[in-house]
Amino acid sequence: MIEPHVPAPPGAPPLWGGRAPLPVRPATGRFLVLACVFVCAACGLVYELELVALASYLMGDSVTQASVVLSVMVFAMGIGSLAAKRLRNLAAAGFCAVEATLALIGGCSAMALYAVFAWTGDWGGMWANGPRVLLVAFSLAIGLLIGAEVPLLMELIQRIRRQDAGGAVADLFAADYVGALVGGLAFPFLLLPFLGQLTSSLLTGAVNVVAGSALILGLFRRDLTRRARWLLLVANVTVLGVLAAAAVLVDDFERAARQAVYGDDVRVALQTDVQELVLTGGTPGHPLGLYLDGRLRVGGRDERRYHEALVHPAMYGSHARVLVLGGGDGLAAREVLTHPGVRRVDIVDLDAGLVRLARTDPALSRLGGHALGDPRVHVTIGDAFHVLRTTRPRTYDVVVADLPDPGITASTKLYSEEFYGLARRSLAPGGRLVVHAGPLTSRSRVYWTVDATMRAAGLRTTPYRVTGRDAGFAAGPDRTTARSRAPKDWGFLLASAGPRSPVLALDPRAPRPRTLGPEELAADASAAEATRVKGVPVSTLVHPRY
Repeated sequence: MIEPHVPAPPGAPPLWGGRAPLPVRPATGRFLVLACVFVCAACGLVYELELVALASYLMGDSVTQASVVLSVMVFAMGIGSLAAKRLRNLAAAGFCAVEATLALIGGCSAMALYAVFAWTGDWGGMWANGPRVLLVAFSLAIGLLIGAEVPLLMELIQRIRRQDAGGAVADLFAADYVGALVGGLAFPFLLLPFLGQLTSSLLTGAVNVVAGSALILGLFRRDLTRRARWLLLVANVTVLGVLAAAAVLVDDFERAARQAVYGDDVRVALQTDVQELVLTGGTPGHPLGLYLDGRLRVGGRDERRYHEALVHPAMYGSHARVLVLGGGDGLAAREVLTHPGVRRVDIVDLDAGLVRLARTDPALSRLGGHALGDPRVHVTIGDAFHVLRTTRPRTYDVVVADLPDPGITASTKLYSEEFYGLARRSLAPGGRLVVHAGPLTSRSRVYWTVDATMRAAGLRTTPYRVTGRDAGFAAGPDRTTARSRAPKDWGFLLASAGPRSPVLALDPRAPRPRTLGPEELAADASAAEATRVKGVPVSTLVHPRY
């Protein structure tokens, strides 16, 4: 129950929590308060989503990052609500100060996270837990401030017209939830694709500070002393100026941060509907590097060894019809097309921007042998899981899964028992499936979980690995560019639906791979088998194990 306020004596100056008459009619005042609730709720959810998106990009494993952000933020909101009870008599000034602080912290959070990541390397040494500490700190601060909003707004709306607590809470929460819906939809469909992560967070902060200051300095200005009004005005203008200055400098900041992460030879940087693409090098003396969401996906020094090891063992046997899952860069298709007898190659990739880049960038296209321009190659933009579900049984002689590691949450379903069951159904009699299952030495349990999952789907597997990685090229979630910490091998699994495990060999009719020989392949297969982890569980769609 909110206690009645005792008015100040006649002629006394208004206090921060005073009850001066409003400059508008009560109905208009309630509408303005609820409109502010709507805007602030939308901004608050954008801050949450921004932290989740950036943390997933910088640290991988989006489920973990989302859980950390949302759980810490909800906890902090409860603490913030309790703390705001002490500001009830200063509701107007308190709310304005809270919104200015929230706009500054929330608006600058993405830039701060990215700056620390870019200029402190790969979080090794003293920064080993740096990203999570910073993520928790921002989640805690933003949650505290968001939690403080509702009690203060409750006091302000009761300030306009007294009503039962249940009705006031219903009004506030209705505006809050609708605002959260708008913010949640605006972030992925408007802000992120058109403005990017940094600019969208800065714009959200600007909207937040304008809404909060306009409500208090406009509608409740008579509740504030003259000094309080000037202090709040200066504070809000300062915050707005900081956000505006950051927005002006954001392009220069991104370029500097990108150079700190990728080096000085960045040639192409673009954000597609799916991911961020960065191309480096590709000139004499500077090997080409393709980064997808910050992970080195193609390293010019050692990509050929990876793709030869992935493709050539699977091509031993009939291979007229080949399906490449992933591989929008065209490099796996390049190796497939070296084999005589290939009549059709279907490539399925989720990112149309990557395919377009592989076709138009001279260096990347040249590295891929212009495979995407071959008339036998047909590209489909879509989800590999969905495409396999709609593929007719016994269609392909070879299926090449050139996919990110299961350590990236978005790829986990592509390493499930259900996925391998669909892949098995698509294979013609005697057909083979090859899967990149991540580095064997550093993540052996993940590798053998993939093996167990493929076997559970009715496939017979032959494990093998290839050592000699040079530049830390990673098809999976490893982000480091430090050679001392980069994985030293790639692990592969060759599978068939027949009664026996497939033979690990190279097609004698095809040109011999430049970096791979049959003797080395046999030795690496024996080394892979020696690392077997027994008793690992199977990964499914509803119970991922990676």
